[in-house]
Amino acid sequence: MKAWNDWYHASGHTYGTWLPGDPRGWRSRQHKRHVEGDYKKPPPPGTDAGILRYSHEALRDTPVYLDLPERCSVGRAMVDMLVEQGIELLALCQTAIHFHLLGRFRDPRVRPRVGRAKKHATFVLHDCGRDGRLWGRKCKVVPIADRQHQVNVYQYILRHRNEGGWVWTFRDGITWPTTIHKRPS
Repeated sequence: MKAWNDWYHASGHTYGTWLPGDPRGWRSRQHKRHVEGDYKKPPPPGTDAGILRYSHEALRDTPVYLDLPERCSVGRAMVDMLVEQGIELLALCQTAIHFHLLGRFRDPRVRPRVGRAKKHATFVLHDCGRDGRLWGRKCKVVPIADRQHQVNVYQYILRHRNEGGWVWTFRDGITWPTTIHKRPS
């Protein structure tokens, strides 16, 4: 499906926070295994407990949960890199475990652009003292179908403020305070 006016909604998770067998629902790689439910209508409790246990055992690092200063640093870094790449960004939110963004990507290769922003955010957190992996693999990219879809996604991203997420919109601009959040030693 072609995106309306080149607008896309991209989202992704931090490492180890949404795994196969998750009680919120999940999808197998390339949908090779049929899985009942999704995050709106989760499967019955305990349905895939064995798969979830295996997924946790297979993790190489601990799952990543971002505190508020880290969310702020990661969000700013992603906005900076996306704007530097020439992406017209409307909104971005970063919660403890995931991000959403709404942007106009003139080049339909959205994942590499978002991947570069994720990589930049990882380096920013490493400079602040956090080591290890930050992101899960890839990101989900959904082409925007029409103006109403764009408005719905924009409002959805803004609602993440209610979950304690760091939210940025085009109205905020890209001038940041000079303070850098560092983790205590």
